[in-house]
Amino acid sequence: MLNIVLLEPEMPANTGNIGRTCCATGTRLHLIEPMGFRINDKTLKRAGLDYWNQLDVTVYDCLEDFFEKNPRAVGEMFMATTKSRKNYSDVSYPEDAYIMFGKESAGIPEEILVDYQETAIRIPMNENIRSLNLSNSVAIVLYEALRQNGFRHMQQEGNLHRLEWKG
Repeated sequence: MLNIVLLEPEMPANTGNIGRTCCATGTRLHLIEPMGFRINDKTLKRAGLDYWNQLDVTVYDCLEDFFEKNPRAVGEMFMATTKSRKNYSDVSYPEDAYIMFGKESAGIPEEILVDYQETAIRIPMNENIRSLNLSNSVAIVLYEALRQNGFRHMQQEGNLHRLEWKG
């Protein structure tokens, strides 16, 4: 199972959207304090719709608490940052990868990134843009990791509700 890690998320609506995406993909969500909202924030719940109670989510007191409880992530975690030299689509994601995203206003601190040069990834964008929306960034990288792993355990085909496909 893939793991999305949000370091000090600030915006409840983004976190709610990310939670909904994690529910839709069977992905674990890890939230690292301090957060700019409470987990019961109505904006968070509204963005996550009625899926929030199905979300596999854990909240940690700090980054050290996260690493203590997830020792496999130490030194192995993918770090999504605009500062990386490597594109998100140029790496291979194991099916149980951890992918960290920083807070909306500042990203992942360079003091953390410096130890993850080999697993730091970026989403290409125009040079005049500082960054993409956090929930969009999570979706872009997460779906690449899912694609690489064959969308395991996900419904990959749909049907019309009222009509039938021809042929």
